[in-house]
Amino acid sequence: MAQIKKAEGFIDWLDQRLAVKKFMQVMMTEYWIPKNINFLWAMGVVLIVLFAILFVSGIFLLMYYKPDVKLAFDSVNYTIMQEVKYGWLWRHLHAVAASAIFLVIYIHMFVAIYYGSYKQGREVIWIGGMLLFMTFSAEAFSGYMLPWGQMSYWAAAVITNLFGGIPVIGPELVVWIRGNFVVSDATLTRFFMLHVVLLPVVIMALIAFHFYTLRFPHVGNELGEEIDFDKEAEKYKAGNKKEAKVIPFWPMFLSKDIFVVCVFMVGFFYLTFFHFNFAMDPINFEPADSMKTPLHIYPEWYFLWSYEVLRGFFFSSDLGLIAFGIANGIFLFMPWLDRSPVVAPAHKRPMFMIWFWALIADLIVLTVYGKLPPTGVNAYIGFVASIAFLGLFAALPFITSIEAKKAGRAS
Repeated sequence: MAQIKKAEGFIDWLDQRLAVKKFMQVMMTEYWIPKNINFLWAMGVVLIVLFAILFVSGIFLLMYYKPDVKLAFDSVNYTIMQEVKYGWLWRHLHAVAASAIFLVIYIHMFVAIYYGSYKQGREVIWIGGMLLFMTFSAEAFSGYMLPWGQMSYWAAAVITNLFGGIPVIGPELVVWIRGNFVVSDATLTRFFMLHVVLLPVVIMALIAFHFYTLRFPHVGNELGEEIDFDKEAEKYKAGNKKEAKVIPFWPMFLSKDIFVVCVFMVGFFYLTFFHFNFAMDPINFEPADSMKTPLHIYPEWYFLWSYEVLRGFFFSSDLGLIAFGIANGIFLFMPWLDRSPVVAPAHKRPMFMIWFWALIADLIVLTVYGKLPPTGVNAYIGFVASIAFLGLFAALPFITSIEAKKAGRAS
């Protein structure tokens, strides 16, 4: 066994046992980031901060929440909101952070699509990010059930019922998920366990995996430029900081991240104190009643686009279920649907640029109409937007193949 020298201080003592300095070197001071990236690349750090807020506020809410269909609603709306000191603040923080985190995820995701950050060895980074998105979606849905209000109950009934459309095992799967033939106390207990134990552990593991995968192909840049990170890092360390195309993650880049986080937090706390109701559905302030169906059932804003794809096929529930499954999984395959080897921002890829903004416009339409009752012209617009969404992804391989051929002729 190697001899350990006497430590010169606490940090040195830790370093001898945990290689703290080596860890800081690999993960911070000698992890190199391109200079030419903007504030949008800071969304990952903002996401971590929001997850931390969710985690801490969730712990405080957990102290008073009762996972029982007879007690859940009152434990949230009376005990936490009225009796516990600052309980209202913890609930507002949790609710606003739950919405804000999806805003950040969508920005992060579409920035990656715009700049082609899923290409050239970054496929695993993209897959890790999309798995995070799916897990956060499951976490948000399970959390939405816990207040046991009207919309919580009926959203749970609608979403769990979707699994009944799976051939052969569907009906049995619905009963297994609910723990009963109907949404009941067993359902609430299961989703409570998912929300506070299983899914947070999976999220933390996926965040660690996502950051780990980022360390190998390095972060992309605004221009899609190929950078020799080792060569540019040597320039930086030699003192040629202006000529070097990279900067260290700590302290240079992380200081920019911290500035973006601070600006974001101003808006976040403004919403928390003055406009928290945007994150809480008014119908959910009524206790769950299995005998009283709301006139119009809809999910939170961040699920509206996929919900509209589901109900867009109003003439066939089976087609709607298939389209819903495709819509929720299709982004995972972006590295293979985009056939062009060109790594560049969308504004340098004219055909892809049109595709990208058409997708954004279509998602906005799906989100808007997902909140409206599916009657009359609304139903037909939802159907057209759903077909357009699927059509855009079906067309992507052909669009990018044409782009690849043009790029080959140009070179």
